Amino acid sequence: MFDVKNIGLIQYTDALKIQQTTHHNILNGEQNSLLFCQHDHVFTLGKSANATHLLLKPNLLTSIGATLHQTDRGGDITYHGPGQLVCYPIINLRKIGVGVRKYVEILEDSIINTLAHFKIKAYQIEGLTGIWVGNKNEIPRKIGAIGIRIKNGVSMHGFALNISTNLDYFNYIIPCGISDKQVTSIKNEKNNCTMDEFKDQFVEKFTELWIGQSTNSENSL
Repeated sequence: MFDVKNIGLIQYTDALKIQQTTHHNILNGEQNSLLFCQHDHVFTLGKSANATHLLLKPNLLTSIGATLHQTDRGGDITYHGPGQLVCYPIINLRKIGVGVRKYVEILEDSIINTLAHFKIKAYQIEGLTGIWVGNKNEIPRKIGAIGIRIKNGVSMHGFALNISTNLDYFNYIIPCGISDKQVTSIKNEKNNCTMDEFKDQFVEKFTELWIGQSTNSENSL
C-alpha cells in the first residue's frame, strides 16, 4: 500500500530534496510513500505566510540554532524541531480519484484516531487548520500542524505532530498566524509515547482509512 521510510533527523532542505525526488518517482509509477523524519530547528513560511508572524529578527536566528525557509506548501509560519514527528505523504491522489478536501480529511482523522489510541482526545476547529486538544472551558491547544501541496495530482508536505518538542521555540512565532490559542505536545499532555510508537499507529490508522476510501472510489466508477 505505502512505502514507509524513516529518514531520521535531517535538515529541512535535505528532506525537501528527498520529497521532490520521491514525487518525481511516484509520478512515473512508483509506489506511494510515507516519509517520516525529525528536523533540526527550523521555521518555515507557507505560501500565505505573513513575515511579521516571525517575532524574532532573522539575523538573530543563529543565536537560537534555527534557520528560516520559504516553502511552497499552504499555510502560514510554523516550527519544526527535534521531538516533533514530521510526516510527508507523497501520494498519487489523481490516480485513485481522491480530491484535496477528502485527502486532508483522511489525514486529520488518522491523526485524531492515533492520538485517541494514546488516550488523548483531539479534534478540529472549524475555520482553522491543524489538530487541537483541550476541554470546553480551556484555551484550545494545537498539537499538530498540517500544510500540504498538490503538484500534478501528487501530494507533498504533510503534518507535524508534537511529541516531546521543545515548545519554547513556538514563542518566537505566531504559529500558523493564530495568536489567541496555545501549543502543546503529547509529553505536555502527560502522556508517554515514542516517535516510533506514534509512527506505527499512524501508519495503521491512515492505511485503514485509505483502504476504505480507495474501495469507495472504485465502487463509484
